[in-house]
Amino acid sequence: MSETAGISQGLGNPYKIVDHTREKRKGITASSLKELTSIARNRLSLPLDAELTIVLEQDGTEVDDEEYFATLERNTSLMILYGDQKWVAAGSSKAASRYIVVDDVDNIEGGQRREEIRRRRPPIEALVSSLHGDPSHISLLDGHNLELLSDMDPDSVADIVSGNIIFLEQLKEASGRFLAEKRQAQGSLDVLQMCASGGEIERA
Repeated sequence: MSETAGISQGLGNPYKIVDHTREKRKGITASSLKELTSIARNRLSLPLDAELTIVLEQDGTEVDDEEYFATLERNTSLMILYGDQKWVAAGSSKAASRYIVVDDVDNIEGGQRREEIRRRRPPIEALVSSLHGDPSHISLLDGHNLELLSDMDPDSVADIVSGNIIFLEQLKEASGRFLAEKRQAQGSLDVLQMCASGGEIERA
């Protein structure tokens, strides 16, 4: 086993990594974005000289700094891209097509220009676009993205869904409910872990 592969069994939070085709999936642990990138390159057999881009699998939000990486929840699924690979929604060529059209502002040609535009888009717009294509993906979102949706101003992103304000209002309400349930579940887990830890101390 290589030194890099061995890192995946060390300390750090658990994550799931997947290639752009979603055919390769691996479970790893990492304590930083830099470490995860190194492990992903090894586990997915990616070129050593390729510049990797890490995005959230469910909505394509780019993870490009350690501070944002630190907010990700355990077992978050991350897609690893390199070269001219692009994120597309799972199992939905229609959603993928919509994502490309939205990003092609003023019909600008050139892959680098389109990529620059995509990266500048606020994460909330990518979320709304993805969920409009398949609302069921809301159940896969982490707490950070659910909070973004529950706090959004429907009028500010109405153009993404052709002015469908009713959809946006329902999306905002549903996101709030999912967020509350997720926080409640996390709170219950924290209590269980605390009780388990306390029980071990008392028995020692």
